[in-house]
Amino acid sequence: MPEEYLHDLRVVSSVLPFKVNEYVVDELIDWSAAPDDPIFRLTFPHRDMLPPDIFDSMSALHLGAASPDVIRKAAREVHGRLNPNPGAQLDTNVPTHRGEPLGGVQHKYAETVLVFPSQGQTCHSYCGYCFRWPQFVGNADIRQAASDVDRVVSYLAATPSVTDVLFTGGDPMIMRSTVLERWIEPLLAPALERIRTIRFGTKALSYWPARFTTDRDADDVLRLFDRAVARGRHVAVMAHFSHPRELESPVVREAIRRIQATGAVIRAQAPLIAHVNDRPEDWATLWQKLVELGVVPYYMFVERDTGARSYFGLPLARAVQIYTDAIRSVSGLARTARGPVMSAGPGKVLIDGVSDIGGTEVFTLRMLQARDARLVGRQFLAHHDPAAEWLDDLRPALGSWWPQ
Repeated sequence: MPEEYLHDLRVVSSVLPFKVNEYVVDELIDWSAAPDDPIFRLTFPHRDMLPPDIFDSMSALHLGAASPDVIRKAAREVHGRLNPNPGAQLDTNVPTHRGEPLGGVQHKYAETVLVFPSQGQTCHSYCGYCFRWPQFVGNADIRQAASDVDRVVSYLAATPSVTDVLFTGGDPMIMRSTVLERWIEPLLAPALERIRTIRFGTKALSYWPARFTTDRDADDVLRLFDRAVARGRHVAVMAHFSHPRELESPVVREAIRRIQATGAVIRAQAPLIAHVNDRPEDWATLWQKLVELGVVPYYMFVERDTGARSYFGLPLARAVQIYTDAIRSVSGLARTARGPVMSAGPGKVLIDGVSDIGGTEVFTLRMLQARDARLVGRQFLAHHDPAAEWLDDLRPALGSWWPQ
């Protein structure tokens, strides 16, 4: 790569996380098309991932040969400007157990608890768009991590509304099988039989499918899945597939087959992001390939209002058009994919479409999930703003109710 680009890479990766492995480099990136190749854009930094003023100030430090400590201190000051935990996650989602905040756990929806195991707060490779970037930048003030398995299990036992536990990060599939087992086995005990679903949010199928095929403990991970299914739990692998190319290698197809053989179900989700998958044909091809492989298309998300959103984000109007054009070109089996969906503070907001009501053009929206369960399914209207990229950019139309 040219030295000019390498400088940009160093500057951006001193603020936002950058990590790539040989599988991504050798199997997924088309180097003849770089830097415009979608997987290159997905994983390698670009200067526009930072606002111009931030890039310029960090660039000056690098060009001036500032010490690593000075650069790290400047980066930490910048992190707060990039909205590190959108939707007030650390203020509103972290539960209290026995009078103390339960760090590394989020409980936004009554039935579902998110757990961030401290041993799983990295990934095999990083996506530039990731809204969990605070997990990877070495800043403990904005990072979420749970280290006490017993305390998490105690909270679950004391909270009867919980039926689903989602292990997230980072990537729980970065953990060795013995560590993963310490987190999973307590959920299989008769005392927690009401925990019916165990989910794993993971990009491993895309970035390191050998995790389920030839890694030293791959068979042990699959046996853990098999054991959970045998004890009556639904095991859901929430795979992040951002582009159809991630499904092309023989090893990812073998990994999918091996996971499915345990009785686990794979569901696929990803955000709609500029420079990577912002064409309807990308999504139509992705969904069709997923169906052929027995994977359930689940969500098309809107890029969250954090980190490198200014580079990867798209207007909501464009997102609606991409989703609509893509869903029209696939059969009903692929139309399980819901989108575009904003995972916002009040809950998951689906953009149903654009309508003309009495001469006023509006977005029609619906609460797919909500912090207040009474709001699930409730519809509302927003003025059609062609530049809006997030819920906070919209305003109510025609006197509509609005989620808070």
